[in-house]
Amino acid sequence: MGSIYEEYAKVFKAFCDENRLQILELLQSGEKCACVLLEQLSLGQSGLSYHMKILVESGIVESRQEGKWTHYKISQKGSEVAANLLKTLTTEHAGSINDDCCNTLRS
Repeated sequence: MGSIYEEYAKVFKAFCDENRLQILELLQSGEKCACVLLEQLSLGQSGLSYHMKILVESGIVESRQEGKWTHYKISQKGSEVAANLLKTLTTEHAGSINDDCCNTLRS
């Protein structure tokens, strides 16, 4: 069983590649077939599949099959989770465990 940090890492991994950022930008205008994404990116089929797998596993992108092609779109719920995760992890909280570390050492 994975830790919650593994799940967090999946979300951030989705944003850590310029190809995936370009894919997200293309998906901002709505659902796209993989064939359309292939035309607009300098990636082959296997490269696109690799990046889409990461985006889908992160929850930021949803996929659906139609015939032999897969269609992708940004997940509203997934994007909200990602935004909230970033905000939560980068917000300071008063009263953390090490607040008084220097004072404790001086005593």
